Formats: sequence, structure tokens, C-alpha cells
Amino acid sequence: MSRRLAYLLVPVLAVLAGCTATAEPERGDPPPARAARPSPFADCAPLTAAPASAPATSPGTPGDPLPELTLNCFTGGAPVALRDLKGPAVINVWASWCPPCRKELPAFQRLSERAGGRFQVIGVNSRDSQGGAQSIGEDFGVRFPMLVDQGDAFEHGLGRNAFPLTVIVGADGRIRHTDSTGALDDARLAELVRTHLGVTVTA
Repeated sequence: MSRRLAYLLVPVLAVLAGCTATAEPERGDPPPARAARPSPFADCAPLTAAPASAPATSPGTPGDPLPELTLNCFTGGAPVALRDLKGPAVINVWASWCPPCRKELPAFQRLSERAGGRFQVIGVNSRDSQGGAQSIGEDFGVRFPMLVDQGDAFEHGLGRNAFPLTVIVGADGRIRHTDSTGALDDARLAELVRTHLGVTVTA
């Protein structure tokens, strides 16, 4: 009787052993794919629409237009032609490997929160990796729209080669000022916006 019972149990144990074995990953198998992390940055679609309460004009002598260049948005979607950007705007050119860029990014995020629909804050992530930019955006809570310049086409179009770089664009879409003096803080950004866009923000 016990021998017959043993014969009956063998197939059952084999099936159970097979299920357990197949549940374990084989050595050398690739790890399961992770879901892509959502981008911390905002969508770029609104960049070609004028800010809700933007001033009709900006102080200062009309400057050069933005470079005739089209950049991808970090979140995907349609590429953005810089000539189609609606001012007033403050553009921050940065990279994750640049210490002064990392230092000033929180101030640009606060500036975007204080803009109140009077101007746009736009990032241009330049000469960087997607992973590096994503991590810095997450770590610093950066949420304004982010364009991607995989090389240095934007800086080249401006005739500049500096990190970080800030570009102030008037309501007419023309450049009012460029700043490459290093990491900017809240007070300096407020001064630039007041001087070149005629907009007062609380630092």
C-alpha cells in the first residue's frame, strides 16, 4: 500500500517542483524592465502662447531675435521653434554636471511660481544626459517647461559659450539681456526681470 502511495505522489511532487523552478528567474536572465519615471518638467505646448497677463511691451532697446532653431521638449510632443516662443520670458540654459547651474535652479523654480502669468520661465537643458537632467529636476523640484539642446546649438546661435546662461526675452520676442555672471539668486533674478521686462516680483 505504501509503495502504491509513493508511486501516486511522484507525479504530484514533480509538478510542484516544476512550478517552483519556473517561478525562479534563470541565472543570466535580464532583470524585469522598470516603468519609465514620469518627467518632473511641465509640457512645452503653452510656450508658443503669450502669457495670460503679459505686458504689451517691454522696456529697453529692441534686441536680436532668438536663434532660428527648433528644439525638442523634454516631455516629448511637437518640437518647439524658438522664434515661435511668446515673450516675455526668462530662459535658463543649464546642465546637470554644472555646479552653478544646480545652485541657481531652485531660484528659477521660485521665479516661475511668482511669475503670475506675466512672463514665462523656460529651461534649455544643454549638453546633458536625459537621466542626469531627470534626476536634478526631481531632486530640486523643477517643474517649468524644459527644452533639450543635445549639443550647444542654442548657445552657438547666441554667440555665447557659458554655463549657466540666462536670456531675458521681451514681449516682442526679442532678446533684452543675456547674463553669464554665474549662479543667480532670487534678488538678482528679480532685478533682471524688473529692469528688462518691467515686471516686479517679490524676491
